[in-house]
Amino acid sequence: MNSEQLAVYFIAGTTNCLKPIEQILQEAIKGGITMFQFREKGANAKTGEEKKALALKLQSICRSADIPFIVNDDIDLAVEIEADGVHIGQEDEAASVVREKIKGGIVGVSVHTMEEFEKAVADGADYVGTGPVYPTATKLDTRPVAGTVLIQQMKNQQPSFPIVGIGGITVQNAAEVMKAGADGVSVITAISMAKSPEAAAARFVETCK
Repeated sequence: MNSEQLAVYFIAGTTNCLKPIEQILQEAIKGGITMFQFREKGANAKTGEEKKALALKLQSICRSADIPFIVNDDIDLAVEIEADGVHIGQEDEAASVVREKIKGGIVGVSVHTMEEFEKAVADGADYVGTGPVYPTATKLDTRPVAGTVLIQQMKNQQPSFPIVGIGGITVQNAAEVMKAGADGVSVITAISMAKSPEAAAARFVETCK
């Protein structure tokens, strides 16, 4: 991967969508998203074969558009369908272990402190997602709001390492995240629940240039 693919990183699962997720993803791709993460979590989320079938549909849409398809947390699913990569949290195995399993795919890691960031880099992560930058209702078990200071600290230490901000990011505050040094923004509901996901994505693309 390259850092430009993180510019507008759309994340979604069925529980985040007001319309069929396949339709929303296609609209978001038309709007210019640069990467997609399938994050199927929460009440009434799909599991098992139903989750796998949906993942394959979304993966096909991404492949047709040449957009990297990343699976959140579910390493076994990512390996089985040969996803472009996987995104893991602090409760998961180290990035170095996950890399062995997905054989060359992209490995992203959620980090919330400089110590977690340094470990992710040392373990061979391809990028980190850090946040929540701003208050968010999408994740109820989230860490304290970090603002953009942590992004600045990470970039000061590792200027070329790819970093994407996540949590409460909107078109109105995305420029602040980029100004802090982030390579891109991760967005869930600002696109998935927008009246026009295509238009919302396009606004993020314009803001994050």
